[in-house]
Amino acid sequence: APSSTAQSFMALATALAAKPAISLADEPTGNLDSRTGQDVLGLLKTTGERFGQTIVMITHNDEAAQMAGRIIRIEDGKIREGGRS
Repeated sequence: APSSTAQSFMALATALAAKPAISLADEPTGNLDSRTGQDVLGLLKTTGERFGQTIVMITHNDEAAQMAGRIIRIEDGKIREGGRS
């Protein structure tokens, strides 16, 4: 049987293959090893660019956030800053 990491990656790939206009990714690298996390971020970025999808990613990972075209930071329930990365 595939590992839980492989199952998670396949579930993400399957969801993105449907080419949704907007994808919500809540801590997509949270429980993954660094290599798989990079693969997931690469998949999100590639599908977003190739199919014109909007990816809304919630993360505490600054490295992952830097891959975004726009970053909005929320602190204590309020927008603190926003803009292009």
